[in-house]
Amino acid sequence: MMKNILMALFVLIPGKHFSQINFEIEKTKILEIIRNQEVDWNHGNLEGFMAGYWKSDSLKFIGKKGLTRGWQNTLENYKKSYSGKSEMGQLGFEIISIEFLCNESALVVGKWELKRTEDNPKGYFSLVWKKINGRWVIIADHSS
Repeated sequence: MMKNILMALFVLIPGKHFSQINFEIEKTKILEIIRNQEVDWNHGNLEGFMAGYWKSDSLKFIGKKGLTRGWQNTLENYKKSYSGKSEMGQLGFEIISIEFLCNESALVVGKWELKRTEDNPKGYFSLVWKKINGRWVIIADHSS
């Protein structure tokens, strides 16, 4: 009986602690991808920026023009809208929250801002992240 109680404590108490550590590690991994996206964007590297997205026809991007399906279609839309460095400007993200929906998915809410010579557009985004094959990727992006 005592052995069973000790075993339960061993499983339950450390498990809670380790899951909190894991979520912090996973949060750090997501934030690193977001920071890499900023760097790639600011160097004019749209393909590098898109590395944070799920390279799948099932990717969903919702913006002012509506729903775009697929990684390649999303990249092509970025290329049309941001054909050069002046259109791309300097991108900055501010993360408002990261909420884990389960061990393999998260919701990230934040603000984006482009600093350009002629204007300074900004807005908000919500990103659904999923851990696929051990790697965090954006599976749905709603930016306004």
